[in-house]
Amino acid sequence: MRYFIYLSYCGTAYHGWQVQPNGASVQATLQDALGLLLRRAVAVTGAGRTDAGVHAHMMVAHFDADASELPASQRVGQSPTDFLCFRLNGVLPPDVAVERIVPVQADAHARFSATARTYYYYVHTCKSPFLCDASWRLLSVPDFEAMNRAAAHLLRYSDFTSFSKVNTDAKTNICRVTRARWVPLGNNRWRFEVTADRFLRNMVRAIVGTLMEVGRGALTEEGFCRVVEQQSRAAAGDSVPARGLYLEHIEYPSSIFA
Repeated sequence: MRYFIYLSYCGTAYHGWQVQPNGASVQATLQDALGLLLRRAVAVTGAGRTDAGVHAHMMVAHFDADASELPASQRVGQSPTDFLCFRLNGVLPPDVAVERIVPVQADAHARFSATARTYYYYVHTCKSPFLCDASWRLLSVPDFEAMNRAAAHLLRYSDFTSFSKVNTDAKTNICRVTRARWVPLGNNRWRFEVTADRFLRNMVRAIVGTLMEVGRGALTEEGFCRVVEQQSRAAAGDSVPARGLYLEHIEYPSSIFA
């Protein structure tokens, strides 16, 4: 049977989601924990790849197992999936947490069945020792209204080559962005919220870096549109640091759940 695991993690100590030959990854950490409890090698497939240092408030991964393999709970009313969730959180490190495990249809796929994903990028302008690994500190306050006007144009485009890492294995750079806006959080903090059906490698960090040029007055709203239309990574701004980026939410059709 196939199961979806919903988890969250702080990405500071990891070389991203995907298994790496010479570094810790969230995927390998989860696979090791599952293998320990199911007493066999277990492969998990994630909804996407977060880069080194990127966090996730919600990541979804799937794995296959017979129902008989799940550890049995002695607690009345506790399901095998709830008990497995409890056991996983007991062996996973403190910076990875499993929230729930749910059965899905046999052909459900954590990555390909997703219909939308949302990322948040956090920035702050006041020095804080508690935000140094969770948000990007700006040394001056950019024009967020100008950045919001520019960000609204993202909904008009479909080709985001200008914001994609070069030489990736993506078959297409076409995405459908349905939300892109800066939201004030108070206490000198803001976040950029962006939702799309799919994202390219480095896309959100490159978009934020280019919007920052608009916020500093180095790029006009029209210039931002020209960056998108050039379909060249060289035309866009620098990628912002990974520490401010969070995979926030992933949507799936209700029909895939068992």
